[in-house]
Amino acid sequence: MAPEITSIESVEFSYPLEDVGTDPNGFNLVYEPGSTTHRKLFGLRVHTDTGVTGEYVGGNSPGMAQLNTVADYMIGRDPLARERHWSELKRGLRKYDRMGIGPLDIALWDFAGKYHDAPIHELLGTYRERLPTYASTYHADDSGGLDRPEAFADFAAECRDLGYGGFKIHGWGGSDERRDVDREVATVHAVGERVPDMDLMLDPACEYETWGDALTVGKACDEQDFFWYEDPYRDGGISAHAHRRLGERIDTPLLQTEHVRGLEPFTDFLDSGATDYARADPEYDGGITGAVKRAQVAEGHGLDVELHAPGPAQRHVMAATRNANYYEMALVHPDCANTAPPVYAGGYEDRLETVDDDGTVPVPDGPGLGVEYDWGYVEDRSTGRRSYD
Repeated sequence: MAPEITSIESVEFSYPLEDVGTDPNGFNLVYEPGSTTHRKLFGLRVHTDTGVTGEYVGGNSPGMAQLNTVADYMIGRDPLARERHWSELKRGLRKYDRMGIGPLDIALWDFAGKYHDAPIHELLGTYRERLPTYASTYHADDSGGLDRPEAFADFAAECRDLGYGGFKIHGWGGSDERRDVDREVATVHAVGERVPDMDLMLDPACEYETWGDALTVGKACDEQDFFWYEDPYRDGGISAHAHRRLGERIDTPLLQTEHVRGLEPFTDFLDSGATDYARADPEYDGGITGAVKRAQVAEGHGLDVELHAPGPAQRHVMAATRNANYYEMALVHPDCANTAPPVYAGGYEDRLETVDDDGTVPVPDGPGLGVEYDWGYVEDRSTGRRSYD
């Protein structure tokens, strides 16, 4: 008899980020001494009649709201039939961005690994078990942290000395006065001149007001031989035409598709020649199932796919992916802690100091995701819950 899903449980919880605030518009996390920002995530448990539970902690409010639409479909279904469920949920959520599929699919993969007593990367097909890692910064601030080009250069050198092979800049944002393209250019040069032995990346997170600003900063990246240039301006990272034109005028490779939802639009974006690297994220792109599909589409185009954000699901996907360069350790800062939730009870972590001297992190080798969640921490900080059965 195939196993069956008996119930699904979602717990919203909040945890503090000390010395962290937001930029003036309230969208980017920045260093702010004395402030505390509370971040909300979700703990998801898929219970089955086998006694084995698939688990995942992550997600976001818009995505998890979609769980209300699809959870009833899952009750009584075989948790191992991931490909069938992925197809049905994709169709059922066709009017939305389908980000609700991700956490649920990851929990199903966690179940599968536990059910078969194997880590997820082994089920996918292991390519490697240590992941080269880059340091991905908080956004720039005006509070004495990453507040000037030289501060970014100093931090890049610190990360290099910790073993990181790559360093990614998130610059200023939040108001017209803060979006100073000259300061962005100065930061590119300061970091490039300080650590020419690192692979360097720039991610403006769509802050630049015009395509012309994106071109100006892109030419600075050319001068410092940056490894990639990511989501520069206000198209939101989704205009194939604009990025193809930008790529014709700069030498630095572009990294796009973090904000392109859906496998088919993603494939079209690659077909158009609008990016040099592709993005995949198990949370954003339909779980581990969807992220692997993206990696394979990129491989078929002869391109690399870079996994967005840190986490155990990202580690397993990258471990099974040949055409990926770096694991993203985000968000890091010289004066405040990473934004990763403190929900791991078994030693797993995503912190600035997590990398080994060789600049790599390990892939969890226990069954499923290979991590043990501290459900007591989640429950103690619960702000809401839903159960489906």
